[in-house]
Amino acid sequence: VIADFNAAEQMIRGFIKMINYRNSFFTPSLKMVVCIPSGSTEVEIRAVRDSAEHAGGRDVFLIYEPMAAAIGIGIDVEAPTGNMVVDIGGGTTEIAVISLGGIVINQSIRVAGDVFTYEIQQYMRQQHSIKIGELTAEDIKIKVGAAMSELDEYPEPYTVRGPNLMTAHPVEVNVTSQEIAHSIDKSLAKIETAIIQVLEQTPPELYADIVQNGIYITGGGALLRGLDKRLYDKINIPFHVSDEPLHAVARGTSIALKNTDRLPFLMR
Repeated sequence: VIADFNAAEQMIRGFIKMINYRNSFFTPSLKMVVCIPSGSTEVEIRAVRDSAEHAGGRDVFLIYEPMAAAIGIGIDVEAPTGNMVVDIGGGTTEIAVISLGGIVINQSIRVAGDVFTYEIQQYMRQQHSIKIGELTAEDIKIKVGAAMSELDEYPEPYTVRGPNLMTAHPVEVNVTSQEIAHSIDKSLAKIETAIIQVLEQTPPELYADIVQNGIYITGGGALLRGLDKRLYDKINIPFHVSDEPLHAVARGTSIALKNTDRLPFLMR
C-alpha cells in the first residue's frame, strides 16, 4: 500500500539507478514486475502502477504477494493441486489458496511485523516503564521473538537499556521470549482467525490437498520461534516455514520478471 506517492516513485528511481546499463548505446526500455497485496483496491493498484511508470517503467507488470511468495519457495503455482501460503510481511499478512495459476481464495489483513514491533514497544512501556524506539523493538523481535511461551530451545534474554518513564533515570531490563510471546499473542490470534476463515471458504478438493501438503509460511513473521507449532496446535494442519522466508517474495518476483511471456496471471 502506497502512503506517499512521491516517495514510492523516488524509491523506484533509486533502484533503477543501481542498474548498470551505461554501456548501452540506447537507454533500455525498462520492464518491471511489482508486488502488491492481494487485498489492494483499484485505487491502490493504479497508484503502484503510476509510481512505476513515472519512475521510468515502460512495461509494468503486477503480481500479488502470496503468488510471488509461492513461486519464490518453489511451488508449482500452475499445477491443478491446491497450495496455501501465509506471507507475514511488515505491513500486511497475506493468506491465499493457489491453484492452476490463480488465487482461488485470499485474505489480506493489516496485522503483521510492524504491529508486532509496536506491541513490543507498548509492552515495554506498560510492564517495565521503559521507553524504547522502533529499532530496538525490532531487534528484540528478531533476537527473542516467539509465538508461544513454551519452546524446545529458548534464546538468551535480551538486555534493554533506556530511560525510566517516571524518573528518566537509565534502567536495564532483561526481556525473555515468553514475554514477547505474551505481548503479541492477540495479534497472532487474529492471523489464526484469518487463516481459518480462508480454509472455511476453500473448495473441498483443494482443502484435501492443503491438509496433505501442509501450509507454507513466508515473510519475516515466519521467523518467530514456535510459530509453526502454534498454528498446528490451533488448526491441526502441518505448517512449513520456508527456507529464507524473508526473501521468498523477492525471489518469486525475480522469477516472474524472467518469465513474463509465459505467466498469464501477471497483471498489466
